[in-house]
Amino acid sequence: MTKRNINISSAQPQPEIIPTYGMDNSLWLPTSAKEVEALGYGQLDVILFSGDAYVDHPSFGAAVIGRTLQANGYKVAIVPQPNWRDDLRDFRKLGKPKLFFGISAGAMDSMVNHYTAARRLRSDDAYTPGGKHGMRPDYPTIVYAEILRKLYPDVPIVAGGIEASMRRLSHYDYWQNRLRPSILADAPIDMISYGMGEKSILEIAHRLKNGENIASITDIRQTAIIMPLAHLPAETDRNNIVLNPYTECLKDKRKQSANFKHIEQQANKFDGGATLWQQLSDQACVKVNPMYTPLTTEEIDKSYDLPYTRMPHPRYRGKRIPAYDMIRHSLCMHRGCFGGCSFCTISAHQGKFIASRSKASILKEARAITMMPDFKGYISDLGGPSANMYGMGGHDKGKCAVCMRPSCLHPSPCPNLNTSHKQLLEIYHEVDKLPGLKKSFVGSGVRYDLAMHKTGIQTTDNVNAEYCSELIRNHVSGRLKVAPEHTSDFVLNIMRKPSFKQFYQFKSLFDRINQKNGLRQQLIPYFISSHPGCSEADMAQLAADTRNLGMHLEQVQDFTPTPMTVSTEIYYSGYHPYTGEAVYCAVTPEHKQAQRQYFFWYDKANRPGIIKSLHRINRTDLVRELFPDCQDFRVQERHKNKKQFNENKINDPKIKAIKQKPRRKL
Repeated sequence: MTKRNINISSAQPQPEIIPTYGMDNSLWLPTSAKEVEALGYGQLDVILFSGDAYVDHPSFGAAVIGRTLQANGYKVAIVPQPNWRDDLRDFRKLGKPKLFFGISAGAMDSMVNHYTAARRLRSDDAYTPGGKHGMRPDYPTIVYAEILRKLYPDVPIVAGGIEASMRRLSHYDYWQNRLRPSILADAPIDMISYGMGEKSILEIAHRLKNGENIASITDIRQTAIIMPLAHLPAETDRNNIVLNPYTECLKDKRKQSANFKHIEQQANKFDGGATLWQQLSDQACVKVNPMYTPLTTEEIDKSYDLPYTRMPHPRYRGKRIPAYDMIRHSLCMHRGCFGGCSFCTISAHQGKFIASRSKASILKEARAITMMPDFKGYISDLGGPSANMYGMGGHDKGKCAVCMRPSCLHPSPCPNLNTSHKQLLEIYHEVDKLPGLKKSFVGSGVRYDLAMHKTGIQTTDNVNAEYCSELIRNHVSGRLKVAPEHTSDFVLNIMRKPSFKQFYQFKSLFDRINQKNGLRQQLIPYFISSHPGCSEADMAQLAADTRNLGMHLEQVQDFTPTPMTVSTEIYYSGYHPYTGEAVYCAVTPEHKQAQRQYFFWYDKANRPGIIKSLHRINRTDLVRELFPDCQDFRVQERHKNKKQFNENKINDPKIKAIKQKPRRKL
């Protein structure tokens, strides 16, 4: 069968509509047999199972895939958060699809969704009605697939979403503290559609519809499959990279670390890079086909212009879905991120190159938001993965086509990168002209190093200065989120983040513009503890630096290793994938807590532990800096140790025995 080149821009044109917010279930994709029957569908082509509640909004993956298939003539239904504990009626109720089952654990990796960085069970779930915990299992991709394979052994199963995408090759699982093979080995699925899946899911559907067998479909971009070991190339060449086998990675952590460098570099190539291969066993190997080239503006517009209701399905009437509340009056203007932060999976999932929507598409969605019945005049976010990368890319596209840099901003902004914020400013101005809109805000994180970078091109530098001023004056809803992540240059270098000096510069600008305009807005920085390379001394300095800025930190987190990031590979192996050098990592709960306590130096309950830590790491100079009112701890400790010594001396059995011996008379 000849392979078809699928372009999502070929989807049937959708009329510009203003969604109706009644309880007409036909406006949503069906979720029950009754809804399927009401639409007159008969047998469905594709049935999607999702670990999230069904919200018909372009920020929710199942809705995007469902609407994309629907727009191309396929009959699609969604089963949100199926019950896997009972008689499995949720898995049976819609019967057997003609083409395939689609599975996604949801918008987050299920283990991040379920557990904290300390591996404690969370009490809520933002993607579930009422925030209720326990509506999905651990590893839903595996659990759902096992159930469907048992019930319908002959129906193809395709997995997508963050969980499957980031686990497509051998990966470290923090929650089980072990190296696991590709999820293809653990779950009885036929294929992974990794990353943003509109194009690959259409290719899969078209080829199955045309009579191809799922086992014979091995060449679709942005998919991963298991193949017989005989297909494994003998060696790496221009088009194929043979990674270290899973069994060897189990024996030698350095080999797993070396694999990741290839995985990241190929994912960051404009043309999708080479095909990746990894041997699983004596019989099988994993083949990961290259990513698609970035979506064109026309293609990404088609995805966002589909007739989403932008509302949760009526089955949830009266119930609040926290994740939806956060994005209900927001819109995303682009995909991709060229920041390349070591701890982030955005570029691995969406790509490094920016795919930007047209001004017309953004304005169309903004108008739809203003027509929502609960709209109060404020758009909460004109954003994206990084809020201010809209419309950006290389001046010379030819250089971008051969580039394998994981970050366009680290260690310094690429000279070929067009950092002009002109297009973004135009969007802000056009959106703010819409009737019924009082104000639009930027709720996504802003890369201040990008906005403040001096290019030497006067027009660009002037526009970017205007952007910073416009952002701070008109698009901050009281609090602006930025992510310096740390204050130590050594740690920041491992994170692929700019020096903390740039935060000082941005804060100075922020304060100056606020003062000039009579504003009292807050700058909210994000910080991470226990990141690879970070020591207690680094955290002590972070505490001192932020205290001197007058900050009591709120947005903080302990580093959580998640599959397919540089930071996770360092955490697991102890070595940097690019340099091969050993890197210190805080891995025990005690070491992690010793670092985390410095975020909350202002809590008196943490003071004794912090002072003790500062003496242990020879940073007594910071005791007075953090606690000016504190007495000399060394004197306190000396008295305490002397008292303890005397108590031990008194209670020592040998000393007691000597004291109890009768004295000899002279």
